[in-house]
Amino acid sequence: MRRVGPEVWSGLAMLVVPLAVAGPILVGAVDVAIHRGWWIALFAAFIATLLLAVADGQPAARRRAAFALAVAASWGMVLTAQSMGLLPVVLVLVAAVSVYVVPLRAGFAVVGLNTVVVLVSAWPDGAPSEVAIITGFYLLIQFSTLLSSVTLLRERRLRREATEAHIDLRAASVLLSESARTSERLRISRDLHDLIGHQLTVLTLELEAARHREGEKAREHVDRANRVARDLLADVRSTVGELRSGAPDLADALGQVVRDLPGLDVTIDAADVQVGEEETAALVRAVQEIVTNTIRHAGARELWIEVVSDESGTVLRAGDDGRGAPHPVPGNGLRGLRERFEALGGEVAFDGADGFRVTARVPAP
Repeated sequence: MRRVGPEVWSGLAMLVVPLAVAGPILVGAVDVAIHRGWWIALFAAFIATLLLAVADGQPAARRRAAFALAVAASWGMVLTAQSMGLLPVVLVLVAAVSVYVVPLRAGFAVVGLNTVVVLVSAWPDGAPSEVAIITGFYLLIQFSTLLSSVTLLRERRLRREATEAHIDLRAASVLLSESARTSERLRISRDLHDLIGHQLTVLTLELEAARHREGEKAREHVDRANRVARDLLADVRSTVGELRSGAPDLADALGQVVRDLPGLDVTIDAADVQVGEEETAALVRAVQEIVTNTIRHAGARELWIEVVSDESGTVLRAGDDGRGAPHPVPGNGLRGLRERFEALGGEVAFDGADGFRVTARVPAP
């Protein structure tokens, strides 16, 4: 079951606040200048268009159009109420969400027009000083909420960018470590070649000398050849052990990439999967791209990544509990991911029907 995140609570508050301030009019305790049914329809249109304006996954033009309708509906609600009460709070709400939909300068313009609406609505029944206080109060509240929303958005963007940089750095560190291990294995293989070549030469000479001698003299050469053979076997075993210890640990590599990510719980299951350096690099880059996209676009709380291997090859499956994408359009990152696996003879598939799913396959060498 998906956990309720702050975005959900924010959406619920967006519904509760207008209901609370419009409650007296909705229940008939306050009169309006138009038919009450029309006012209720105006209120319903305000709620619907405001939610559409802040809904993720909608085209930008549609969200801006919905926001413009929400602004107009909020003005109509305030101007047609016989008693303003706390109803201008809906204007504050409009100002707060403006930065999520339109540029900041447009948000300031909305604040200015909202203030004019408050002034016009308060003017007929209030003394000039009272009107000035009410108008100034709501102007300050709107500026405060607008700037708070700007700060919140900037903080969220900086946190996301820092997380993405963190993931990139971890992935680069893992790949650099694998490259260093590869260099070390090459050094060991060269040392092994030089060592075996020298010892085999000595062994051949000792056996050749024994073949041309008899008795105790031949036995001396055979004993020396036996010692060289034993030393050679010990050196080979030691070198092979070093090569085995240098084999990449895929589960550890992927775990380093996703460790300590704020706001996203990542589960990695890649136990007992051993692949080559190229496959490891491809899988590390795949996890890096999947996690980055999840943080940037999915709005998910959990991400599951599984890597399994059999005689046919290795398969990576990833899925999140985010909003998904019914018709996913791969960007540069996902296209690069697909190209990397196709270069290894594999393939990548995407599915956004329920959350976002990625399946990447690479055949066995």
